[in-house]
Amino acid sequence: MPIVTLLEAINQALDQAMEKDQSVVLFGEDAGFEGGVFRVTAGLQKKYGVDRVFDTPIAESAIVGSAIGMAVNGLKPVAEIQFDGFIFPGYTDLVTHAARFRNRSRGQFPVPMVLRVPHGGGIRALEHHSEAIETLLGSIPGLKVVTPSTPYDAKGLLLAAINDPDPVVFLEPKRIYRAGKQEVPAEMYEIPLGKAKVVKQGTDITVVAWGAIVREVEKAIKVVEAEGISVELIDLRTIAPYDQETILNSVKKTGRFMVVTEAVKTYGPAAELIAMVNEKAFFNLEAAPVRLTGFDITVPLARGEHYHFPNPDKIAAYLRNLAKVRP
Repeated sequence: MPIVTLLEAINQALDQAMEKDQSVVLFGEDAGFEGGVFRVTAGLQKKYGVDRVFDTPIAESAIVGSAIGMAVNGLKPVAEIQFDGFIFPGYTDLVTHAARFRNRSRGQFPVPMVLRVPHGGGIRALEHHSEAIETLLGSIPGLKVVTPSTPYDAKGLLLAAINDPDPVVFLEPKRIYRAGKQEVPAEMYEIPLGKAKVVKQGTDITVVAWGAIVREVEKAIKVVEAEGISVELIDLRTIAPYDQETILNSVKKTGRFMVVTEAVKTYGPAAELIAMVNEKAFFNLEAAPVRLTGFDITVPLARGEHYHFPNPDKIAAYLRNLAKVRP
C-alpha cells in the first residue's frame, strides 16, 4: 500500500471521487490553479478542468450558498473554506439553509455537499487562522461534522462524506497535514460516519479526543503507562452525530472518563460528552469525569499559542490525578 501524509490522502480521495463521479465538483479560494493554501487540491484542476475544479472570489457566504444550490440540483459539491476562522460569513447559510433544507422540503431535497475546512492551531499563524470551531458546528441539527486524525481515516471519512446525502463539514487538522505518513489503500474505501475508533485498549481510564490532539494524547499515554496507568483511547472521528455506544462501553469498563480537546471549555464538546456519560453511565463511574481543553480566550498569536493547547505533559498530569481518585 502507498505510504502517504494526511494531506496526500485527502488529495487522493478527492481525485478518486471526481474520477468515479462526474457530479463531484471542487471549488474555493485558490483551490483551483494554486491547489489551495496548503496544496491539498494540487493537480486536480489540471486533471479535471476549470469547469469542475475552480477558484472563487473571497466570499465565504457565496461559496457555501453556491454549494447548497449545486447540491439541491444534483451535483456533489466539495467546497473549501481557506481557514477555519473565515467560516463565519458562510455560517448563516450553513445553519439556515444547508442544515435545514432536507427538513424544510420534507425529504424532497437532500443537500449532499461537503465543506472542507483546515482546522485548529499549531502552525503559528495569524488571527482567524487557528480556530477550533467544532463548538459552533456540532449542535446544529441536520449538519454532520467530521475530523480525521490519520491519513487512513482522512481518505475513508472524506469519501464517506462525499457520498453522504446530508451536508458534512470536514475539519482537516492543519498541523498534521504533513506530520507523519501511514499506509493507505490505493483503492476507494469508506469509513462510516458516526462511528468512533478505539485507538488503544485500556482498563483504568477512558480518554476521548479527535483531530490533531489524538497524537498528543498518544504521547502522554506512553508516559503514564510506564507508571502503571492503563488508558483506553477513543478517537471520536465524527463530532456530530457522535458515537455514544463506543464511549459508554469503554467507560463502563474503566470507570473513569476524560475528554481532551483544543476547543474552548465553556459550552464546548467536552461538556456534552461528559454530560452524556453522567446521564447514561453514572453508576459505573469511580471518579468525576474531567476535561482538558483550550482556554476560554481568543486563540493566542504565534508566540503564545503553545500555552493554549493541551500538550503531552499537561495531559499526563491530568491522567495521573484522575487515576489517583478512589471511590
